[in-house]
Amino acid sequence: MKCPYCGNENIKVIDSRPSEENNAIRRRRQCEQCDKRFTTYETIENSPLIVIKKDSTREPYQREKIMSGLLRSCHKRPVSVSELDRVLNDIENILYNSMNREVESSYIGELVMEKLKDLDEVAYVRFASIYREFRDINTFMDELKKILKEK
Repeated sequence: MKCPYCGNENIKVIDSRPSEENNAIRRRRQCEQCDKRFTTYETIENSPLIVIKKDSTREPYQREKIMSGLLRSCHKRPVSVSELDRVLNDIENILYNSMNREVESSYIGELVMEKLKDLDEVAYVRFASIYREFRDINTFMDELKKILKEK
């Protein structure tokens, strides 16, 4: 490990603890040459997760794609980026803990909708309208009625 400020290789760990999500070790480090402090996160390297698309093609899992969908769904909604990060971390924990190295995109979409429904119902309906490809106002209304029945 090299100091990000001066490039020195003599670094000491001054604090170590689990991250808030318990999926990494947070280490506070200090350079012995310039005395600057910085934080690193140590995580387990997972084998790549492959997403099986609707057309049966396969591609590597990309966190950014889900975050992009979450951000679009929550546009102008009272949902913070940290809440979206938490939701995405929950989804990834489910995916990686399933021990399946290949997962269908439809399963990921259902997980996202489940999490959005608890977070913000408007964002849920926005995401569902694109994910489930609502064809007309009646399909849209059917989804709204399901939400109202669950309350």
